[in-house]
Amino acid sequence: MASRNPSPASLSTPLLSDSISPTPTTNGHAGHHNHDDDDEESPTVCGGDGGGGGDPFAFLSEDRPAWWSPRGVSPADPFRNGTPGWCGAYELVRALVCAPVAAARLVLFGLSIAVGYAATWVALRGWVDVRERAAQEGAGPMPAWRRRLMWITRISARCILFSFGYHWIRRKGKPAPRELAPIVVSNHVSYIEPIYFFYELFPTIVSSDSHDSIPFVGTIIRAMQVIYVDRFSPASRKSAVNEIKRKAACNSFPRVLLFPEGTTTNGRFLISFQHGAFIPGYPVQPVIVRYPHVHFDQSWGNISLGKLMFKMFTQFHNFMEVEYLPVVYPPEIKQENALHFAENTSYAMAHALNVIPTSYSYGDSMIMARAVEDGKVNCSNYMVEMAWVKETYGVSTSEAMALLEDFLCMSPDKDGRVNAQDFWAHFGLNCTPLCKKIFQYFDFEAKESITFRQFLIGCAHLRKQPSFQDACETAFERCRNPLTSHIGREQLADVLRSSMLELMTDNGMMKLFKTLDVDDDDGISKDDLMASLRKLPFMIALFAGRINGEVYIEIV
Repeated sequence: MASRNPSPASLSTPLLSDSISPTPTTNGHAGHHNHDDDDEESPTVCGGDGGGGGDPFAFLSEDRPAWWSPRGVSPADPFRNGTPGWCGAYELVRALVCAPVAAARLVLFGLSIAVGYAATWVALRGWVDVRERAAQEGAGPMPAWRRRLMWITRISARCILFSFGYHWIRRKGKPAPRELAPIVVSNHVSYIEPIYFFYELFPTIVSSDSHDSIPFVGTIIRAMQVIYVDRFSPASRKSAVNEIKRKAACNSFPRVLLFPEGTTTNGRFLISFQHGAFIPGYPVQPVIVRYPHVHFDQSWGNISLGKLMFKMFTQFHNFMEVEYLPVVYPPEIKQENALHFAENTSYAMAHALNVIPTSYSYGDSMIMARAVEDGKVNCSNYMVEMAWVKETYGVSTSEAMALLEDFLCMSPDKDGRVNAQDFWAHFGLNCTPLCKKIFQYFDFEAKESITFRQFLIGCAHLRKQPSFQDACETAFERCRNPLTSHIGREQLADVLRSSMLELMTDNGMMKLFKTLDVDDDDGISKDDLMASLRKLPFMIALFAGRINGEVYIEIV
């Protein structure tokens, strides 16, 4: 039926064959994909049925890989603000009654900002800028007289909290001595906590470099001897950890304050901790902040800053509770410090808050924000528990965001799901039997549509297969034009014909070609193919015939 050339042992399993039909399993794809009607109309391929059963990616491993079984999706949404809409009668009456109070609070807010800024400006006058000091070896702490002057700014911070309706703040426990716990970590719910800790502890903080340019706020942040960090730069993160360690080791510096979640949540969950506070190996004191409420959720979730501030100004009183927890010490085994230290601290804080720790992370908030920006509804459906995905599959946030761009272009429905036809149309392909098989690989729920989470995890799982890299290199070597050492349109068309794909339109072929031609130079080089298959690893199934050294012919 077909002639076969010798192929590498690791890539020797035929592509679509009855012999590789998966054994039914409880979780996973096997045992629930029964598209018999489609299969009967499919051409015969490699002696199999061409459309029924079989793993389109079986050739990636010497042994047939087990189907990936992603764990159940968590129903949590740690970023959603729970405040009801504006239309409630209570909301309207309260806003009208509190309007004069809100005006007075706004005046107090403005005066406090002005006084605090002026005091900070004087305290920093003549002092070498923190950016220059950061580059100096062993730059010392702020002199004592300047720190005493900053008390004016700290009192102004308390007045700002008062203007926002935090007339009294319930505090439980007390800060541990700086010598005992030089690092403080807290959950992050609103922009209120940094203001409170500035007043209460006047700590050194770790902040994004972009905050330095914020009017008034940037000046005050510099007075806190800020440690700047670019969370997307490994070099910057490493430098920040070293600076945290240096300042934590010296009692002349203030405590170092970090929000290990890396972003704000709604306070009903804890998301995955970043490890910057725990790598130095110093004891940390966890602090938890609660905002008890009935009508107004004070979390800075999916709500604009202006709307959040307006609601704070028009509240009779905003409740806030701060609890200092016992100091958490690093594990004795040094190699386990960062991971276990972070987990122990997270558990202590979650237990005190009576909340559930989750595997969501800052990356999920970026994913949800991008879906919001694209005008999608039910944007929380796009979250993937990025910390778990990164730990399990090694997928970075930037890689997830790149896949998200493709997924958003596939016209997801209101629930964030994409069907097979729209999925393949994005790449210029028709929904052929092979394409259906590939889609079924992602559709482990057999709902004939997939979520972004399924798309991301499926791609990550394929990329992690032991023979994936070798398969990509073999695909290029067996498809390239020997004269030009790249894959042109003719070679790609031959690949698609050998994969038994239906005849594509010129526009479809151009779309797929541009997807694989990363540098847009009208030729798919090895680097182009490797990069595109690393991002979209399911495309490797289109090259399976060439990888296995098989020539397909249609039996009529």
